[in-house]
Amino acid sequence: MKVALLIPTLNEIDGLKQIMPRIKREWVDEIVFVDGYSTDGTIDYIKENGWTLIFEKHLGSGVRNAFIDALEAVNSEVLITFSPDGNCIPELIPKLIEKMKEGYDMVIASRYAKGAKSYDDTPVTAFGNWMFTTLMNLLHGGKYTDVMNIFRIYKKSLVRELDLDKDITYSTPEKLFRTKIGWEPILSVRAAKRKLKVAEIPGDEPKRIGGEAKLQVFKWGAAYLFQVLREVFIWH
Repeated sequence: MKVALLIPTLNEIDGLKQIMPRIKREWVDEIVFVDGYSTDGTIDYIKENGWTLIFEKHLGSGVRNAFIDALEAVNSEVLITFSPDGNCIPELIPKLIEKMKEGYDMVIASRYAKGAKSYDDTPVTAFGNWMFTTLMNLLHGGKYTDVMNIFRIYKKSLVRELDLDKDITYSTPEKLFRTKIGWEPILSVRAAKRKLKVAEIPGDEPKRIGGEAKLQVFKWGAAYLFQVLREVFIWH
């Protein structure tokens, strides 16, 4: 099982310098960065360390499209999506891989599983994560404790099998709420609907390091809620 660590960046130099030295190269087969044209030294740091670097084809098109842009450069059949801003604990990477080897289609590092905690939540984001997790479990038969987290490992083939790479999956809510959304929530929904084999491991979420938070809490929340409810009626 070949594994690629896929990391989106936009001016994340402070986080990269603290997080990347903790990632051992033997943990994964590839480390692939997709960058939105950083100006703070992020690009130079990636090049100096010899990691694969892809640039977003359409600036400002969101992390989801950045991942799609990078997939052509990924040779592995399994992806770990990872945020370099300090919210993801690098030492959990081997644990995700080991759990995946037990035969799962996807494994999530859950911030809300027993023994884990988010130290970056606000009351609004904590409620939002609880609400979406509860809704997805009730409406789509999931057994999740965390449906939103970027930090997870899954088969690369799911991107196409679950239509994660198709604009139609996102176009209506993005137009309605004038935003760009990620694919993690819809990945969680459709994995549950397809009855894929999914597991979670507990994983704390530390506070972010440097940079600026790029959350659009209310716009994203409205767009994701639209997706979750619409999935009751469409896509099989």
